[in-house]
Amino acid sequence: MLHNPATVQVVATGTLIFLIIGGAGVGVLTLALLGSGVLHLGQPDVDGPVSLEAVAGFTGAFGFGAAIVNELLGARTPGMIVAAVAGGALAAVPTAWLAARLSRAARNMRTDPTPTRDHLAGAVGLVVTPIPASGYGEVRVRLAGQPVKLNARADRPLAVGARIFVVEALSETSVHVETY
Repeated sequence: MLHNPATVQVVATGTLIFLIIGGAGVGVLTLALLGSGVLHLGQPDVDGPVSLEAVAGFTGAFGFGAAIVNELLGARTPGMIVAAVAGGALAAVPTAWLAARLSRAARNMRTDPTPTRDHLAGAVGLVVTPIPASGYGEVRVRLAGQPVKLNARADRPLAVGARIFVVEALSETSVHVETY
């Protein structure tokens, strides 16, 4: 099958440049999001007044927005390319604002403190492996809403299914219990 040269679409140079700018913005945004958390690149407090995520969001939205406007206008003149730049900026400003807000919210998100052995005292649970008089068995308690299985000892033998509460945390993984 022969191709008619008149039907082959050619991407305008301006559109190609805008797409490259948009792709670079997405690449920088990917590195900014993954780099700080996974790759441990850079210091998280070095952003200054404008975060890297906001700059990357602006660049990506500007490039892709300008490419879309450039193609819609068929921009082949400098005036139309300026209009494409304006359209890209119009898309980029709210995107940069949103990227800055979302990245700031993610960085400043409050989390619960990590539970420690001090949080075990007073926990209520069940014996899952019998506790002998002079040894360890196992209990299941809830710690920070999660079931945790721990080694346990008691002053007297306790059977499977006995309800218990933790009197003392002997270590990170063992406790002293009494019946509840």
